Amino acid sequence: MKYDRKSAKSHAFAHMRGIWAAALMPFKPDLSIDEDGFRANMDHWIADLGIDGFFIAGKQGEFFSMSLDERKRAFDLAVSAADGRAQTIMSCSDQNMDVVIDLARHAQACGADYIVVHAPMLHFFREQDETLLRYYRTIAEKVDIGIALWSHPDSGYLMSPALCNRLADIETVVAIKYSVPRLMYAELTRLAGDRIIVSTASEEEWLDNVLELDWRLYLCSSPPYLIQTTADRRMRDYTDLALAGRADEARRVRDSLEPVRQALKSTRPAEKPHSHQKYWQSLLGQTGGHVRPPCLELTEDEKRRTHIAFETCGLKRA
Repeated sequence: MKYDRKSAKSHAFAHMRGIWAAALMPFKPDLSIDEDGFRANMDHWIADLGIDGFFIAGKQGEFFSMSLDERKRAFDLAVSAADGRAQTIMSCSDQNMDVVIDLARHAQACGADYIVVHAPMLHFFREQDETLLRYYRTIAEKVDIGIALWSHPDSGYLMSPALCNRLADIETVVAIKYSVPRLMYAELTRLAGDRIIVSTASEEEWLDNVLELDWRLYLCSSPPYLIQTTADRRMRDYTDLALAGRADEARRVRDSLEPVRQALKSTRPAEKPHSHQKYWQSLLGQTGGHVRPPCLELTEDEKRRTHIAFETCGLKRA
């Protein structure tokens, strides 16, 4: 690692910045990992799109369909593909604590920059905050790598800003992907912004969060490589304008992407986010590939409607 546990927070505050994307994992027709396709995607995302960091083997990466060895292999592939040009944060989320710690140790050993651990589903809701404090403290005791929290409705609950403020005191907790309403993440920024980097996955809210909450990290979902091309880097552009204090210009560029956002949203079947995004990747010339069960593939009609929206959304291609 480039830091020790005592300097985890200071290192993160200095380096965990910019646009970070959640990587989809392409699978071949036989449903094995398409390693060459993944490497090609990473190279394009870094060299052509200017993405600063990658969230690996998370929900977008279909970690729930992968074996433990495959998840570790995804970590290794990402570190190798990034090759020092971009940072990585590895999803170690699992219901089994031993699996979380095993993955965290592998991430630390293979050269990842950080890990992220989703708040677990809880089978008993008594002493919820104390249970979660013990959960993250236990992980932090076992590894030195910087930890990002992740709270999302999938857990069946949301961690409160007050709880996250307490978790921010853990020595190696450096960030949170806080998938909650804006009032909640704004409150956490006020409470703990000096000890933990707060972010959320909404691209639509990203510019306002830079301008109004002084955020410097987008952590993270797939828009950085779905709404941009080599010839059309408007998310990168409006981000750089905002960080340079050129708010009006940033808003104009951000707003110009609305037809692209709507094309993606309006054609995405609610139960098929992975296959829809992978098909969109293929239209962009990236390696999309197949999804693994239990994820569902698009129908030919869904592909047709997505293709029409893609062709008319105004996204420039080389």
